Amino acid sequence: MKIAVVPGDGIGVDVTAEAVKVLEHVGRRRGLPLELKFYPWSADHYLKTGETVPAGGFEELSSYDAVFMGAFGDPRVPDMKHAADILLGARFRLDLYVNFRPVRCLDDRLCPLKGFSAKDVDFVVFRENTEGSYVGAGGHLKKGTADEVAVQEDVSTRKGVERILRAAFEWAKAHGRKRVVMSDKSNAMRFVGDLWQRAFAEVKKDYPGIEASHLYIDALCMQMVKDPRQFDVIVTNNMFGDIATDLGAALQGGLGMAASGNIHPGRASMFEPVHGSAPKYAGTGKANPFGAILTAGLMLEHLGKSSEAAAVEAAVAACVREGAATADVGGSLSTSAAGDAVCARLRL
Repeated sequence: MKIAVVPGDGIGVDVTAEAVKVLEHVGRRRGLPLELKFYPWSADHYLKTGETVPAGGFEELSSYDAVFMGAFGDPRVPDMKHAADILLGARFRLDLYVNFRPVRCLDDRLCPLKGFSAKDVDFVVFRENTEGSYVGAGGHLKKGTADEVAVQEDVSTRKGVERILRAAFEWAKAHGRKRVVMSDKSNAMRFVGDLWQRAFAEVKKDYPGIEASHLYIDALCMQMVKDPRQFDVIVTNNMFGDIATDLGAALQGGLGMAASGNIHPGRASMFEPVHGSAPKYAGTGKANPFGAILTAGLMLEHLGKSSEAAAVEAAVAACVREGAATADVGGSLSTSAAGDAVCARLRL
């Protein structure tokens, strides 16, 4: 398995090292041929060279079986140009239209909701990943004056909406999930909402065995907190998915426990933990590597290694249960020691 690794900035470097440690451990134990190539794309690289991604960089990434990225963001680059070029560039240039976020709580202690336990938090979010408010359409008029106008356009295409909806239903069908909820804000965003509503009404006809329903995004967020048991699969647009999945991360123990995949079925896909680069914690040993390690597990599952992926998740769950973790999830271990603890509990 050929995997490109881009650790990025801040704690991205720290947690990626632990994810790679676990991947290599799995590879040795299972005899999996792993070929890892590291790329220096980061704020440091940009500040030294003026280059974010070299010419042909994304084409090179597309030749891999998968791409693992850490985190991006550095106060030395105030406009975050490098982060946009690398992270959003990969999503758009590789057409990674599915942002897949599992929301699964691994231990009762991590569930923040009164009256609920870990087993009650187990759903996935399909976030459209290449359209919406993130396409960069819009601009300023009379910038810097009292009459300034800023316009940010939300772009949705029929092709883009239909394929993310279909991906959500297909996943539900393949994994025995019975409910798909589509979330939008069509009572305010009339034109984009109309497209999502019509596409959803048509796509759901092809999946008669799955209960299909709709919630406005504000109602969805309320219901996620009120009773997460009602959800199996949620599908929504780029902006609302960004917000809802961070709320989902809180339900599973925080951003340090959250994994994600940026996927185009059948093509090279990119996997990254949900948290940011947190520069002030870089190199301190305080960063939680479990989100990155679970992301590595998600990547293994995507590459057809389901039993290895399950073993990674079980090892992380054991670490949390036993307190062999970083401080944010009730332990006292360093980032590196937490990675070692996962390796020690892998049952392969």
